[in-house]
Amino acid sequence: MEVGGEEQCPVVLPATATAYAGGAAAEDHPRGCHSRRGAIRLLGIPHAWAAFIWLCGPISGLVVQPIVGYYSDNCTSRFGRRRPFITAGAGLVAVAVFLIGFAADLGHAAGDSLGKGPKPRAIAVFVVGFWILDVANNMLQGPCRAFLADLSGGNARKMSTANALFSFFMAVGNVLGYAAGSYTSLYKIFPFSKTQACDLYCANLKSCFFISIALLLTMTVLALTLVRETAPVAAPEQTAAAKKGKIPVFGELFGALKDLPRTMWILLLVTCLNWIAWFPFLLFDTDWMGREVYGGQVGTKLYDHGVRAGALGLMINSIVLGFASLGVQFLARRPRRVKKLWGGVNFLLAVCLAMTVLITKLAERGRPASGATAPPPVGVKVGALTLFAVLGIPLAVTYSIPFALASIFSSNSGSGQGLSLGVLNLAIVIPQMVVSVASGPWDELFGGGNLPAFVVGAVAAAVSGILSLVMLPSPPDDVAAAKAMTVGGFH
Repeated sequence: MEVGGEEQCPVVLPATATAYAGGAAAEDHPRGCHSRRGAIRLLGIPHAWAAFIWLCGPISGLVVQPIVGYYSDNCTSRFGRRRPFITAGAGLVAVAVFLIGFAADLGHAAGDSLGKGPKPRAIAVFVVGFWILDVANNMLQGPCRAFLADLSGGNARKMSTANALFSFFMAVGNVLGYAAGSYTSLYKIFPFSKTQACDLYCANLKSCFFISIALLLTMTVLALTLVRETAPVAAPEQTAAAKKGKIPVFGELFGALKDLPRTMWILLLVTCLNWIAWFPFLLFDTDWMGREVYGGQVGTKLYDHGVRAGALGLMINSIVLGFASLGVQFLARRPRRVKKLWGGVNFLLAVCLAMTVLITKLAERGRPASGATAPPPVGVKVGALTLFAVLGIPLAVTYSIPFALASIFSSNSGSGQGLSLGVLNLAIVIPQMVVSVASGPWDELFGGGNLPAFVVGAVAAAVSGILSLVMLPSPPDDVAAAKAMTVGGFH
């Protein structure tokens, strides 16, 4: 099957809808709901409940994606290997977004008061919704990437192009979400969204979620209808192993780690360091704008202005991410360039994270000794927003190249695409848990603020760049990869 763009493009469309929901939540409230941290502050969620929300992402990625990857590799449904999981993931995303959007209404219906006091029932619905959303995202995006690898037929260039397009459509969804979230009268399209328990901000967010659900279900139906899923022929020994069905998924996962080829271990190491570099900024970017750049404290108007500026930076970042993803698609057409490209942008990431120190010092120098009473100078704001924009370039590579390399290496070694991507996901979620737990105490050792974690990220990015250039092997030729393309798990 020839897979250039006609067959692959529809498969990545669900990523647009799920990214749209995240972008919409980012802009809808001045406290920065682009992250769980902003949503926690918005709802006044206690720290005990907040812990469950912070943990749901990495835990679901650690557990769900390997399971889904393993069973999608070995699925024998008449609807295909990947389709059932993509369908289930899309349906669960819709359910989760509904629960999150209607958390206040459902909590009030269950007995929560309308005042400013605690709303335990709404918080419970919100937490359940976020857990379902993270599980659903792993059920949806993992099989989508594996489906793209299947359609590529072992061709390294096509795998790189497919993952670059996946990154591009995620950027499109983010931009659409930011644009929708910034429109404060969106709730007028759905007048019923504003209720006694759901104020203006809540109604706008709920309206964005309505659009998100409609987009997601439409895109999923189009993708699964237009794209034909043709599974590669499995090796006889893999077919026999799949029929036995006696190997538990985690036993298969540990077996995969045990028998992992050297190329995948190097890829996991480089990916792990890369995400150690990324997560401090991804978690605390708008907080950095509010505290260090604008000099505000949480809950003050100055801090809110800084968070709004950070949300604008995130939208600019998403725009650059989209264009850079198309550039990655062009540059990655030659597989031999891939590791050089990844190594180069990791050094760019290191420079950008180090520049946060300079921007912070310039912002502090422009503030009066009595404390910040006004936004920073125009030059400082332009520098910070430029930093957000430039970071869209390495982010485009991070969202595409590691997944493409995992697909290429697994094809060359005869490994299942779903489980291979699940193993790669371990190198992403483990750094996320480490950064989430350790960044706070680490920052406190140096007097608080976000800069200590950013500096560690800069060092990790530089090391990741060196390892990718020196140790990471170049992808195999397309012909060799195509011959090695098989079905099944690691063996």
